[in-house]
Amino acid sequence: MTQLGQSPTAVPGTDVRPPNATEAASGATPGIPSAPLAPPQPTPASQLSRRRRAGLLIVLILGSLSALPPLSIDMYLPALPEVADSLGTGAATVQLTLTACLLGLGLGQLVVGPMSDQLGRRWPLITGMACYVVASVACAFAPTVELLTACRLLQGLSGAAGVVIARAIVRDLYEGVAMARFFSTLMLVSGVAPILAPVFGGQLMRFTDWRGIFLVLAFLGLLLIGVVLRWLPETLPAERRDSGGVPAALRAMGGLFRDRVFLGHLLVGSLVFAALFAYVAASPFVVQEIYGASPQTYSMVFMANSIALVLMSQVNGKILIGRVPVHRIMSLGLLLVTLSAVALLVMTSGIVGEPSLLVISVGLFCLMGSMPLVLPNANSEGLDRAPHAAGAASALLGASQFFIGAIASPLVGVAGEHTAVPMAVTQLVSVLAGALAYVALCRPKRSAARPTLPG
Repeated sequence: MTQLGQSPTAVPGTDVRPPNATEAASGATPGIPSAPLAPPQPTPASQLSRRRRAGLLIVLILGSLSALPPLSIDMYLPALPEVADSLGTGAATVQLTLTACLLGLGLGQLVVGPMSDQLGRRWPLITGMACYVVASVACAFAPTVELLTACRLLQGLSGAAGVVIARAIVRDLYEGVAMARFFSTLMLVSGVAPILAPVFGGQLMRFTDWRGIFLVLAFLGLLLIGVVLRWLPETLPAERRDSGGVPAALRAMGGLFRDRVFLGHLLVGSLVFAALFAYVAASPFVVQEIYGASPQTYSMVFMANSIALVLMSQVNGKILIGRVPVHRIMSLGLLLVTLSAVALLVMTSGIVGEPSLLVISVGLFCLMGSMPLVLPNANSEGLDRAPHAAGAASALLGASQFFIGAIASPLVGVAGEHTAVPMAVTQLVSVLAGALAYVALCRPKRSAARPTLPG
């Protein structure tokens, strides 16, 4: 495992022998020519180049897999008002299609995560992606909002394989500070999805309707299957797999829930994630219905806020991690996200007058920019507690985020589609609860013993 100050973690298929391995094996005296006993080995520079290319490939693949849930949700956002008109229903009912997808993403992770601890990472991932393709096609041809909601649930259940197994693979390869940095790098790649997805979705609607968006998602699922089959190696060897079946998976999850520090980071990440999904669910109606913006304008607003998320992810991973203790970074992030939520509630409630779309966008920009100081660090700190049950820990972390996000999504529409106050209230309550969980359960340093887990 890679730790701060060591060489990068080896990626399968790369040569990580030291530069003088050939001399040591041959017994040659430095400076005296001798006949080679084996084919010439790559130079240190070529070895480093190969390791970097392999590492970059892993980042791109895992980032693409992690991007599947935001793609499934965000590409569809500009079409929500059109879906409501097409299927003859209201905003709150259409938002239930988002809730169904989020519930599916949560439930699917609870199944696929422990399964990958037992069967390895590749084949559960490929099977999940194949089911995702079928579910996406079914969404495209759903004739009623009820059937669309059911198909979105299936899409979430199968799409969960990508995000939960991507996190487990990171835990297979990294630990400690290196893992926190990798998660921030991963957010750079997966963060491109929420930037481009609504823009792409808005532009697609110039040529097709909301059903065509789901056909595009099906094609992307097929593309990911091919990439995994061709380039993603198995990262969990047979000797490290859990052979205890369902009882062992349940015991591992029970042990993690009894770990106060793990539970604290799980709640922090989930509650901040709920504030993010309150924004995701409400923003199409806030921007397009309240302010009368077009789907293309909405996609531009969404893109700007997503850029804030990506930029701060890199500040977290490249500048802060390794120089500032993680607990201080998370404390700062929770403070900033809380202040942003308070400002949004003040603006949307009309206390300081009726805000413009630009003012609301600035508040959302600050909110999104604060979240990368919390979310990747909460995930890495939680996963660091479970070196022998990465799939189970990844499942619990991811499922809790999507379950709580699923609860938050419909709450933003309880007062109709012509006020942003429910969105702001949901966000503020979520981040305050997350800050309380951090203070009550998370210790500044991992001083508590890790839980005893099977395997």
